[in-house]
Amino acid sequence: MEKVVDIPCQARGVPQPDIVWYKDALPISPAKTPRYRVLVGGSLQINGLLPDDTGMFQCFARNLAGEIQTNTYLAVTSIAPNITSGPSDSAVIDGMSIILHCETSGAPRPAITWQKAERVLASGSVQLPRFTLLESGSLLISPSHLSDAGTYTCMASNSRGIDEASADLVVWARTRITNPPQDQSVIKGTKAAMTCGVTHDPSVTVRHIWEKGGTIIDVKSSPRLRLDPNGTLHISQTWSGDIGTYSCRVTSVGGNDSRSAHLRVRQLPHAPENLIATLSSSEKRTINLTWAQAFDGNSPLIRYILEVSENNAPWTVLMANIDPEFSSMMVTSLIPARSYQFRLCAVNDVGKGQFSRETARVSLPEEPPSAPPQTVIASGRTNQSIMIQWQPPPESHQNGPLQGYIIRYCLSGLPVDCQMKNITNPDQTNLLLEDLIIWTNYEIEVAAYNGAGQGVYSPKVTEWTLQGVPTVPPGNVHAEAVNSTTVRFTWSAPSPQFINGINQGYKLLAWEPGHEEEVTLVTVRPNFQDSVHVGYITGLKKFTPYLTCVLCFTTPGDGPRSAPQRVYTHEDTPGPVGHLSFTEILDTSLKVSWKDPPEKNGILTGYRISWEEFNRTNTRVTHYLPNITQDYRVTGLTALTTYTIQVAGMTSKGQGQMSSSTISSGVPPEMPGPPTNIAISNISPRSVTLQFKPGYDGKTSISRWLVEAQIGVVGENEEWVTVHQLSNEPDARSLEVQALNPYTYYKFRMRQVNIVGTSPASQPSRKIQTLQAPPDIAPANITLRTASETSLWLRWVPLPEWEYNGNPELVGYRVQYSRLGSKAGVLSHIIPDRQEREFTIEDLEEWTEYEVKVQAFNGIGPGPWSQAVRGRTRESVPSSGPTNVSAFATTSSSILVRWAEVAETDRNGLVLGYKVVYKEKDAESALHFWMVEGNTTYSVQLTGLGKYVLYEIQVLAFTRIGDGVPSSPSIYERTLDDVPGPPVGILFPEVRTSSVRLIWQPPGQPNGIILAYQIAYRRNSSSSTSSIVDVLNPSARQYTASGLKPESVYVFRLTAQTRKGWGEAAEALVVTTEKRARPQPTSRPIVPQEEVQARSALLSWEPGSDGLSPIRYYTIQFRELPDSNWTVHSASVSHEVTSYIIDRLKPFTSYQFRVKATNDIGDSEYSKESEAITTLQDAPDKAPTILSVTPHTTTSVLVRWKPPPEEEINGILLGFRVRYRELRYDRLRSFTVRTVNSSPSANWAELTAPYSMRNLSESSLTQYELDNLNKHKRYEIRLSVYNAVGEGPTSSPQEVFVGEAVPTAPPQNVAVQSSTATQLDVTWDAPPIEAQNGDIQGYKIFYWEFKMQNETERLRTLFLPELSVKLKNLTGYTTYMISVCAFNAAGDGPRSLPTRGRTQQAAPSSPSFIHFSELTTTSVNMSWGEPKQPNGIVEGYRLVYEPCTPVDDSSPHTSGVSKIVTVDVKGGAPLWMKIKDLADGVTYNFRIRAKTLTYGPEIESNITTGPGEGAPGPPGEPFISRYGSALTLHWTSGDPGRAPITRYVIEARPSDEGLWDILIKDIPKEVTSYTLNPDTLREGVTYDFRVIGVNDYGYGSPSAPSPSISAHKVSPFYEEWWFLVVIALVGLIFILLLIFILIIRGQSKKYTKKTDSGAHSNCTSLPLSHGELVRLDEGRFPALELNNRRLSVKNSFCRKNGIYTRSPPRPSPGSLHYSDEDVSIKYNDLVPAESSSLTEKPSEVSDSQASDSEYELDPKRQKTHSFVNHYISDPTYYNSWRRQQKGVSRPPAYGFTQPDNMEEQEPRTQPPPLPPLPPLPPLLPHSTPSPLPQSQATLFRAKGSRTPTPSLLSHQNTLQRPPSSLAPGPATGFSSFV
Repeated sequence: MEKVVDIPCQARGVPQPDIVWYKDALPISPAKTPRYRVLVGGSLQINGLLPDDTGMFQCFARNLAGEIQTNTYLAVTSIAPNITSGPSDSAVIDGMSIILHCETSGAPRPAITWQKAERVLASGSVQLPRFTLLESGSLLISPSHLSDAGTYTCMASNSRGIDEASADLVVWARTRITNPPQDQSVIKGTKAAMTCGVTHDPSVTVRHIWEKGGTIIDVKSSPRLRLDPNGTLHISQTWSGDIGTYSCRVTSVGGNDSRSAHLRVRQLPHAPENLIATLSSSEKRTINLTWAQAFDGNSPLIRYILEVSENNAPWTVLMANIDPEFSSMMVTSLIPARSYQFRLCAVNDVGKGQFSRETARVSLPEEPPSAPPQTVIASGRTNQSIMIQWQPPPESHQNGPLQGYIIRYCLSGLPVDCQMKNITNPDQTNLLLEDLIIWTNYEIEVAAYNGAGQGVYSPKVTEWTLQGVPTVPPGNVHAEAVNSTTVRFTWSAPSPQFINGINQGYKLLAWEPGHEEEVTLVTVRPNFQDSVHVGYITGLKKFTPYLTCVLCFTTPGDGPRSAPQRVYTHEDTPGPVGHLSFTEILDTSLKVSWKDPPEKNGILTGYRISWEEFNRTNTRVTHYLPNITQDYRVTGLTALTTYTIQVAGMTSKGQGQMSSSTISSGVPPEMPGPPTNIAISNISPRSVTLQFKPGYDGKTSISRWLVEAQIGVVGENEEWVTVHQLSNEPDARSLEVQALNPYTYYKFRMRQVNIVGTSPASQPSRKIQTLQAPPDIAPANITLRTASETSLWLRWVPLPEWEYNGNPELVGYRVQYSRLGSKAGVLSHIIPDRQEREFTIEDLEEWTEYEVKVQAFNGIGPGPWSQAVRGRTRESVPSSGPTNVSAFATTSSSILVRWAEVAETDRNGLVLGYKVVYKEKDAESALHFWMVEGNTTYSVQLTGLGKYVLYEIQVLAFTRIGDGVPSSPSIYERTLDDVPGPPVGILFPEVRTSSVRLIWQPPGQPNGIILAYQIAYRRNSSSSTSSIVDVLNPSARQYTASGLKPESVYVFRLTAQTRKGWGEAAEALVVTTEKRARPQPTSRPIVPQEEVQARSALLSWEPGSDGLSPIRYYTIQFRELPDSNWTVHSASVSHEVTSYIIDRLKPFTSYQFRVKATNDIGDSEYSKESEAITTLQDAPDKAPTILSVTPHTTTSVLVRWKPPPEEEINGILLGFRVRYRELRYDRLRSFTVRTVNSSPSANWAELTAPYSMRNLSESSLTQYELDNLNKHKRYEIRLSVYNAVGEGPTSSPQEVFVGEAVPTAPPQNVAVQSSTATQLDVTWDAPPIEAQNGDIQGYKIFYWEFKMQNETERLRTLFLPELSVKLKNLTGYTTYMISVCAFNAAGDGPRSLPTRGRTQQAAPSSPSFIHFSELTTTSVNMSWGEPKQPNGIVEGYRLVYEPCTPVDDSSPHTSGVSKIVTVDVKGGAPLWMKIKDLADGVTYNFRIRAKTLTYGPEIESNITTGPGEGAPGPPGEPFISRYGSALTLHWTSGDPGRAPITRYVIEARPSDEGLWDILIKDIPKEVTSYTLNPDTLREGVTYDFRVIGVNDYGYGSPSAPSPSISAHKVSPFYEEWWFLVVIALVGLIFILLLIFILIIRGQSKKYTKKTDSGAHSNCTSLPLSHGELVRLDEGRFPALELNNRRLSVKNSFCRKNGIYTRSPPRPSPGSLHYSDEDVSIKYNDLVPAESSSLTEKPSEVSDSQASDSEYELDPKRQKTHSFVNHYISDPTYYNSWRRQQKGVSRPPAYGFTQPDNMEEQEPRTQPPPLPPLPPLPPLLPHSTPSPLPQSQATLFRAKGSRTPTPSLLSHQNTLQRPPSSLAPGPATGFSSFV
């Protein structure tokens, strides 16, 4: 712009108006401002335009008619800068402030920049500390430093140019007294030196002046004074005249300074005066002292010292710290009956003055002793006396000469009177209390007495009289022999009141009558849980009478015995015979003699003698001799032959121990025989004694005895190891076997050795178990690791099983631990699991070192302790806050906080610093933290606080791990008040042309208590001096201003007041108009990309129209994209701004923004949304979470973590950083006593190595193996994430011990070998060396039954690195899966893949159940279940049944089985059988057992034949009607029983004494007749029938048999001769046409007739149709019974008499085996007869087709008849088998041989030989026989027995169970008529 500006203003009017100009509402006076000139016409001209000319210019035109105005705004924007007043050269003293002036002009206003050389000191954008750019452009340096000297340049610049000005600044060093004089106190006569050291500028001269009391000291006036050049004043030979204040004054051009100090001259204090001692009249044992104050020696007295002489003893200090202000005092707690003398002296800081004169001697009166006798000890001497011992009371408490003691004693805890003993001799200090009660607890007290009376009693001591013996025997004693060597005792404990002590147990005694001195005694521990005690005496003599009793004993001895009871041990087999000898030895005979066995063990019934050639048992000859014979001549020997001769006694219990000897003549030495009669005695934990009888010596002496043993596991298949040898003792008969393991099972055997060799092993001894002993060793490999802040992880190698030395169930471990260096007690923990190998010790102190030991224990006691190991718990955060927290407000915005240290026990680590946690009380704002690093600073000034705000303050300490617990309770402190901030929320809800009403809210920062409000308002165009001011009370919230001018702009200023004054004003404009409206929206907000940061953005906008109501504030909203809702960021943005920084945004997030304006009328609409912007990435806010850090190998760990949430990453995750360092805990003891000052991390480095780092650039990782670490070191690991901007915080530290890791590979080559039915041998190879990760400590073998892992898995642990194991006690013939894993000190490795193995077969368990159904008077269906543990392949079952009581065979009503019947069922299915040869009303016992390799145990059950209670009675006698070939059976209903009849059953039997069998079942209950299908009967056989009713109670009684009737079949008409003739005649008519067809037809008819005829004559039957099949029950399984269910094509019956022969019934299937035996002979002792073979002919129908439901029919086969199979025991069928064609030779169906054991029975008639089988009939052309496997059965026959015929067994393997007898079934069912 130009330098001259014209502002036009023209006006017209009548009269001509006057023109007046205003600038910024002030009139322009050209006289005052010559540059302003009003031109003709009214224009305003401004010359020399300046920036100050900028403003609002108003032109007013006035005349008499009125006034008009216009205005314009002049902006001076461009004038070159000019420094109107530049800086000048200056000098300043160091530390003072200086201003370098620089005033400028220019437009726009020049920017001022101050420089020193090239360094910018201050400008609009730069401001260094101490350099302040003032508003005027001047530079303020405050304070100045010496380095500030130099040339300063002021540079003014704007868009039009630059102007500069420079000046030099000189800085003088301030003259200061840097070593001022110090207050001194010197001792009289010594030297005093008052320093006054000065620092000053070298160019300045300084002068020292000393003054005392305002008077200048002339050092030349006294030789005692001397002034050094450095200003030090020396005073020698000080005295009291030198006391005063000395001032050193320094003067110089560089400044003046002065300092003062006080000098004191001290000397020793004088002695106190007038010290008087008097006996107190109000207090006992007290003397009053008074004295006069002494001169203090110019030094305040520190204390008085009081000395005392007691009973003329030397002076001793009584009180050494008496307050110097005292002039009297009371000396208390003196001892009665003593005299005292006192003296006093004063002490100041020079020393101790002279003592005062001594007081007169004062004596105290005597008093009773004030302390009890000391060290009172009571000990029981006998069961009726206690010795008391004590020491006199301390001499200081005897209070006079002692005269004696009082002893008071009474029963403890009982309300009884006490007894007293008086001892008049004061020198006696013990007493024996006698005539006390046995085993009773007494309370005893002792008191001393003197001439003044009795003193206090000592604390009660309790003591028991010694235990006595029980006075009554145990009660309810009962003794009985349980076997030949053991007696069982039962008894009840005596009443506790008669035990007279602690019950130590019971003694069981047994002795032979007349041998009372030889008592067998067994001690039994007391059992306090059971009322009845049980004990045993074992090892008694067999078959011997004993007297027995029981007694209770205590420590002193035994109580009385119970009354003796006579007991006889059971009879047993005898011992070896005595004195076996040979006489009359000849070549072929010798005489054997012996004596009765020394141990008859019963009544001898005879002797057994046997002889045999040596090692040729097949030559053995045995004879049994009566008990009176004791010699025998053995004859028939061979000369020069060695014989073994054995003799044994016999009792009713069996044969006794053999006495054996070998004899020969003329032969060389031979192999010895084994020792015999091994007995065991003297069993201790580690040894036993073996007694034995030497074996045959081989005709030479025995050189060595060998003892072998089975150790631990005893059995036939276990190995024997040599455990002992004894040499050169040929005559030994006993030996002691040592070095045994305690509590271990042993079985011993012996061998004897001569020059030929070693004998065979002796018979094994009985199994014994050595006694228990405490463990011999401590657990090994004890390691202690840090587990957490409060726990340690302890590990050890458990004891091997052979080191238990006791009952494994009672083996455990005891862990003992204590805090190192602490006097606290030792803690312990019991671990009862013997296989446990680790334990976590919990509830420990953080960051504390502990010492831990481990020992093993068993039921006997503990073993030795292990070596102690040490470990430290992990560092943690402090568990409590600092103590003594206080806060003090120093200003309105600062608080001083102080605190003390955290208690040492709660630090839990090394405190690195403190944090002050504070927030406004009751505010929901976030907590603020003020960190104080270092643990030696205990205060901090909190600044920047809100004014007059109440703060809640806590302090916490932090360690390396993190922040601790804040202090509690919180401290509350309010900052000081200040002037308030501006009121807020000013609005004008009502605006009129002449008045307005405004409202407001209190200041957001009241900064105190509001006392008043002040409102000032004026027109905007007027000056501030014209404002109208009004003061309101503090509760006012609105104000109405009236008398305003319309259409005018007013400024309102509102101010609040506190006691500190009026605060900042809030201004608001208002226009007095009624044309107000809501504001218009702002423009669309703009966010420049360069203004977008990670967490903030600069938003700018242009305001819209304000609607003639000024904008009060703006509201800004934002939303996250893509779909978040709008959220208010700020609702109080100032109306004066058009840009705003939006903070608190999320990094790397997209946002949109919008703005609305608010005026007095209301809100505008929101602006359009801004363009979407995305904040920049920022470093992550959160660290990953470390899930685990576990050792992976011996030099690596596996770190697993969880990444932080995506929203906390603040960008794109690029990877992870792992930081790790080694912790050196070995420096802890020296480190923990240090402090951490300004740099905690530097000191912490002494404990930890610097971090190493691994960078992981794969963002998807969640685990990482950190390798190449040092073994056996503890590491700290942290984890962080990073993105493109930087790295986030690190995670909390995790600690891990490196050097131990579990094996990473399983054992190799696992193999399983079956050893026995209960044992598998497992072998394997160790894991590869590189995968073991340390020493393998053992293996774990997991094994389980195949497909049953969850239910049956077991574990066997080997605590030695062996590579094999024997798994025992397994289930027979079971498949097991075995998996092996190795373990080391770190834990278990992976398991190997399961390997399969199967145990060998063994005897099965018993069948699971027996079930009976369809019980009639003569038959029953029996079924059974498979063994629960088959232990192999079940090959079959053995069924034995017999009547429980003998059956009279002669009675016609009891015909049936009367002997033992044995049936062998081969195969595993079906599991049921029909038994039909029973007698009515007889109870039978059924026993069955399964067989694999051998038979297992049996299961048995009884059942009684005949109708049950409630079953129906017999129906009426049936009769039969015939119609053609059909037979109809009729009957009448009988008694229904207790329930209605549900159905009927028809039984049938051949009339020739066959057995009854069911023919038809499930006949409806309404039916009383039934027509039999003739095809179910065999033609020519005579049958009897009977009917049985069935109800819910079972089968009823059968009816009487029907009349016998024969089954005849009527031939069909087409088989009659006349019909054939007719057919022939008809054929002749067509002979010419169909001659060839008729020939074929005639031959066919002839052939058909022959076929039908052959079916009758050759006993050939065809298959049954489906409808003719007969079912036993429901047809779902074959009828398995003692008859054949169905016959093959060639196995039918023929007529009994006539031209046809009858084939025998089909022999039993090969799956059944039968035997009858006498009742008195059990089946397991059978001697079977030679069996005959029953060979089954090939059949066209497979046995597997026996099930009715599965029966397949051949449609080409003709219908066949059904017929009855009878039991092969029926004699009529033996005869029928004889009818055979001549010349045909068939083997008999059965052969019979008399058993050997029947030879002594009476002769009996042999049954006739069985006839040969009939010839085979010719096969039909279309029949093709299918071969069946041949089956066999063995027949056992006894006299009078009947052999049942077995039923056919199905070869299918499915389990077929018989149905319920009451279940409905098909209409027909005849098990023996198929």
